[in-house]
Amino acid sequence: MKLKFFAVVSLLLALSGGVRAAESFTNAYEAIGLFTQVLEEVHRSYVDTDEANYDTLIRHALSGMLQNLDPYSQFMDVEGYRDMKDDTTGSFGGIGIVISMKDGLLTVVSPMEDTPGFRAGILSGDIIIEVEGQETREMGLSESVKLMRGEPGTEVNIKTLRPSTHKIEEITIIREEIDVASVKDAKMVQDGIGYIRITQFNEPTGGRLKAELETLVNEGLNGLVLDLRGNPGGLLTAAAEVAELFLPRGELIVFTKGREANMEDHQFKSSGLTHYTAKNFPMVILVNGGSASASEIVAGALQDHKRAMLVGEKTFGKGSVQSILPLEDGSAIKLTTAKYYTPSERVIHEHGIEPDYVVEMPIKDLFLLRTQKLQKKEETNDLLNDEPEIRDVQLDAAVGALKGMVIAHEWTR
Repeated sequence: MKLKFFAVVSLLLALSGGVRAAESFTNAYEAIGLFTQVLEEVHRSYVDTDEANYDTLIRHALSGMLQNLDPYSQFMDVEGYRDMKDDTTGSFGGIGIVISMKDGLLTVVSPMEDTPGFRAGILSGDIIIEVEGQETREMGLSESVKLMRGEPGTEVNIKTLRPSTHKIEEITIIREEIDVASVKDAKMVQDGIGYIRITQFNEPTGGRLKAELETLVNEGLNGLVLDLRGNPGGLLTAAAEVAELFLPRGELIVFTKGREANMEDHQFKSSGLTHYTAKNFPMVILVNGGSASASEIVAGALQDHKRAMLVGEKTFGKGSVQSILPLEDGSAIKLTTAKYYTPSERVIHEHGIEPDYVVEMPIKDLFLLRTQKLQKKEETNDLLNDEPEIRDVQLDAAVGALKGMVIAHEWTR
């Protein structure tokens, strides 16, 4: 319907010889006049009357207007707005993948572990070219997400392209209720060296990480590996809560810049209330191409403050600010209003964060390692003693770096 509507608009504009180009309008009232003229013509003349009512036309027009600004701005109807709010609380229905637009293509940022999408073998970087037989290039990000959501137990058919192999695959996935456990696998991997993985940043993340850290500190933590690989991001507030666990009071975590001076410009600083000053242990953060948004904020902040070394691969590069503007009827607008910058003023969006120590690892290997861990019936207390067929070379590098950092830290006490 959306494409039909825009086709009608284009035809009417082409036939309106006396109408000026959009950029020549001097105020909103002149532009609204043209919009109203087109709206009335479509309402009166479009062949399918059930598709030409005012409510439908206005909502499609709003969707098109926002969708064409950038991949992240969107108009959300009542149902879409409710789904978005469900995401941030950690539970929702779907197939368990986080997607974004990259270079104009619907791209998988990361599959969530132990979800239908993860078990189907979808990897970070895969391109979704069709959902339910509809080409994704003809729809926006929000419409694609909506098609993939549905009642648990129902099927969704998608077609993916893997750039590394050029392989196209058709997949049928059974939707499930997705419950996101944002903090996982907290344990000691070697004497004094702890490991914690954050899978996503939602409302409970900061509190859960703090609790796991306290346990490891009581067990004699001397160095920490914080794994953000495949973490697609989430709430900015959750990212700030995580970063301030490792930074003193008043340290800048991230700031935003809007279009104009003082427009959507905000600074997020550490409160220092939960900072582990008594145990200022060395840290390594693991990142890769599936680390995005809030993950990049945490990694960039701790890297800039020299609080942590980054090991792995360049991050995804999603660093724009979307403001949610609720509307009276229960719908909402999500509008890009600013971009994120690290404390040293590095822009994240479309650039990503470069690691201090580059260690490449095929995303499929990481997927296989995590799949093996899920299939094991008994948990192990030492990730390095699992002896899988595929080594986690990035974790190995992180632990190796931490050993040297712990020794240096002991000498400087």
